[in-house]
Amino acid sequence: MRYGRVMTSPVSSHTYVVALGSNRAGRFGRSPSAMLEAAIDRLLRSGQVRLKARSSIRATAPLGPARRRFANGAILIETALRPDALLRLLKAEERAFGRRPGRRWADRPLDLDIILWSGGRHYGPGLIIPHVAYHMRDFVLDPLCAIAPAWRDPRTGYRMTHLRARWRRRGNNG
Repeated sequence: MRYGRVMTSPVSSHTYVVALGSNRAGRFGRSPSAMLEAAIDRLLRSGQVRLKARSSIRATAPLGPARRRFANGAILIETALRPDALLRLLKAEERAFGRRPGRRWADRPLDLDIILWSGGRHYGPGLIIPHVAYHMRDFVLDPLCAIAPAWRDPRTGYRMTHLRARWRRRGNNG
């Protein structure tokens, strides 16, 4: 036995909030909302994630140059994957749905973003958690509050419902 040091086993699972978006139909659905349903189904069938909660899918106005309305939602998942490995899985799903590199905020068949994770903050190549702008976007905050209202932002310590209220008090609806 070692004194002064607590021995713990490594964490075997992590919890994540993943935001989903689509504004184009494609090979997996006849509408953006059907694309999101198919994406959730494919992630679960991968055997690498377990669904803990999901928001409803809602239609939202586009942000940036996109012209079509979006379908947006969020899922709360549990997985053994670390952030970079989960990002690879999500990017592979986006490609399977027909997403190609291009303009920022352009029309897309599928957008999957890691918003939060149970490990707090993460900084890596191509991935920052919490997502840099999630707290300024109703289309992320509303679904997030539906599935994890008490989750605390690792930067501010505010609960998700508090972040949404502060954003709206400023007169924003991003």
